[in-house]
Amino acid sequence: MESIISTWQLSFLFGVFTWIVASSMFNVTHKVRSFVQPWVSRRVISGTPTILQIQKYQHGFWDAFFSGLSCVVSVPFYTGFLPLLFWSGHGKLARQMTLLMAFCDYTGNCIKDVVSAPRPKSPPVRILTATKDEKENALEYGLPSSHTLNTICLSGYLLHYIFSCHENINASYQVAAFTFACLFVGLIGLGRIYLGMHSLIDIFGGLVLGLMILAFWLQVHEYVDNFVILGKNVTSFWIALSFLSLFAYPTPQHPTPSFEFHTAFTGVTLGIVTGVQQTYHQFHHENVPRVFTHNLGLPAFAGRTLIGIPTILLVKFCSKALAKWILPITASALGIPVRSSGYVTALTGPLGVKKSNEVKQSGGYLQKMFFNRQESFDVDTGIRLLQYAGLAWSVVDLVPSLFSQFDL
Repeated sequence: MESIISTWQLSFLFGVFTWIVASSMFNVTHKVRSFVQPWVSRRVISGTPTILQIQKYQHGFWDAFFSGLSCVVSVPFYTGFLPLLFWSGHGKLARQMTLLMAFCDYTGNCIKDVVSAPRPKSPPVRILTATKDEKENALEYGLPSSHTLNTICLSGYLLHYIFSCHENINASYQVAAFTFACLFVGLIGLGRIYLGMHSLIDIFGGLVLGLMILAFWLQVHEYVDNFVILGKNVTSFWIALSFLSLFAYPTPQHPTPSFEFHTAFTGVTLGIVTGVQQTYHQFHHENVPRVFTHNLGLPAFAGRTLIGIPTILLVKFCSKALAKWILPITASALGIPVRSSGYVTALTGPLGVKKSNEVKQSGGYLQKMFFNRQESFDVDTGIRLLQYAGLAWSVVDLVPSLFSQFDL
């Protein structure tokens, strides 16, 4: 059985590698962009009057309401929410939502940077960025809306999970829950337009792509989960897949933070998969205590939170510091020239930043590695990957071990 699974894994990885090489050689990203970008850009421009019409209702209350709503469905929120979901005893839901969000993040950001479509022009559109996270989001391209995409996928999967666990739930409650989810998605989409962050085509693209991803995920999620918890060679396979996904990412027309977001969540999934695969029968099986039961009351869950959050933040800091020390030394020993965009002071500087921007705007990532004579590689990518992998591993391995020591 193991040899069959190994053959499947190698075939899958080879297929991904082949696609990366072929798409780089034939410059697929540039060709798709030249065809799609003008069409999307015209829709963004033609949608400006609609945005201005909605922004006529500008008010301090709506500014605060939609800004707060955007924070609730942002990546930092999910990054804080998902650990609590693991520690509450709902391991399967937490695993699936983490993997689904990583898939949404990768797919959505790939499309953003392939199309490289502009956001609404300001002025005349008013763009409101109330938080640091929103300011970073504004630096990305527009199509599709990540907030809309993530919201429809994660709320849709949450409904599926609840209905599956409670098959006898009253039909009226099901209708109410579905209606609330639709209203929530609608408010997110409206809020992104009101804040000037997206045009109608971006919201529509996020909605359609979200429904497609959700439909696909509902077909494969059981297979994916069984592979993560019971499969063979899971860790080695996921490391190879994570590495390939970094080079599979398309190069945008101009540098954006999207690749950094993708790298961070790739690290998160790597840490989660590795940790769960090793400790499933200890901490993450279906019979673990769940919050609000007599085995895991609210005080015990509060204790888990007070221990867990500082621990994972400490691990994140230590992982970053360790990676900043090890990766440059390893690269030097292997004769690989590296630079840093900001993490390693000794490898930064005006010249290094200039080279970094020049490299990011040429060819595909894999093409740059194998087909171009690249002068150096950005070590920050590896540091970011290991940093978030360490954080995620601590969520599902180190912290649950501490819980058992403290009888939580």
